Amino acid sequence: MQTTIHKRLYRIAVRELRHIATRPIYLFCMVIAPIFCYIFFTTLMANGLPVNMPAGVVDLDNTSTTRNIIRNLDAFQQTHIVAHYASFHEARKAVQQGEVYSFYYIPEGTTEEAIAGRQPKVSFYTNYAYLIAGSLLYRDQRTMSELANGAIGQSTLLAKGATEDQAMAFLQPIVIDTHPLNNPWLNYSVYLCNTLLPGILMLLIFLTTAYTLGTELKENTARTLMRLSDNSIVTALAGKLLPHTVIFFSVTVFYNAYLYGFLHYPCNSGIGPMLLAGLLLVLASQAVGIFFFGMFGTLRLALSAASLWGVISFSISGFTYPVMAMHPTLQALTVLFPLRHYFLIYVNLALNGYPLTYVWQPIVALLLFMLLPFFVLKKLRNEMLHYVYIP
Repeated sequence: MQTTIHKRLYRIAVRELRHIATRPIYLFCMVIAPIFCYIFFTTLMANGLPVNMPAGVVDLDNTSTTRNIIRNLDAFQQTHIVAHYASFHEARKAVQQGEVYSFYYIPEGTTEEAIAGRQPKVSFYTNYAYLIAGSLLYRDQRTMSELANGAIGQSTLLAKGATEDQAMAFLQPIVIDTHPLNNPWLNYSVYLCNTLLPGILMLLIFLTTAYTLGTELKENTARTLMRLSDNSIVTALAGKLLPHTVIFFSVTVFYNAYLYGFLHYPCNSGIGPMLLAGLLLVLASQAVGIFFFGMFGTLRLALSAASLWGVISFSISGFTYPVMAMHPTLQALTVLFPLRHYFLIYVNLALNGYPLTYVWQPIVALLLFMLLPFFVLKKLRNEMLHYVYIP
């Protein structure tokens, strides 16, 4: 009996391999699209952070002190001063037209008021329609304002007879020594690509799994599949999706080797646990794809549901916006997305280097996703045996 099951699985798997080999859409969705996305996103963020982003300046004071502030601001890695404007309105128009992402505004009399201790005000305006560019330029300009304030205050104290140590103790009584953990380069690519790339693969698995089951009904070949499996829906699904599992896991091995071997991203747990996490993500994603198709019963609705669930995963998994800052209802819903659990495994293992036992809950959660098909097996079997596709 065991040999017979093996033969059935083998015949179904060979049949599916023929489908994959003769239909370019499978090659595109399973190999070309994910590998293209891997290379595209990692090269897009190859520098870690965007650099030399265009910014402008409105310097109405035009003194040696303000010119020095502008030179120091231009020296920041992310900021590149590309234009000097004569008025606030000209600078605002440049931001609105997309010529610069931000501008630094220095009113007339700034240096004089600073020396006199009257606390002058400088302003900086950023375009937050471009979130990353706006955030980074805001950080640079705010830092420059604080440094300029300290430099002017230091000059004033030294002019009044204070020593350099006394001036620094007054201006900065507490010195902050910052050491970013696990990603000391503050590389955005490390933060994003390690979850974005598996998320893209997860979305493609959702769609491919629902599509390959739906085409059996659409092309009226479902009864042939069931006959090969002796009318066992479990055997039919296992044999049909086995080649998909092998191919998708191979792509998973590729991105792990690419990120941690070729690009040398932090992987403090070793590559073994991350390969295990990748395999669990592949199996859980296939289970979700089966569940969607079994629940809706039609290819169109299954693909729509899979697309929606996959796209929402990027927002709700927590790698771009922290889950703890979300509404409590959304925090509870995050457990319904496989990518969220993969993200927790990655952060705790690859990034923080914790032992595997520390992530037993996300691992169990991914295993529980694999039980989803059992809730729709009976309905899926009936569809495969009795459904008649109407164009």
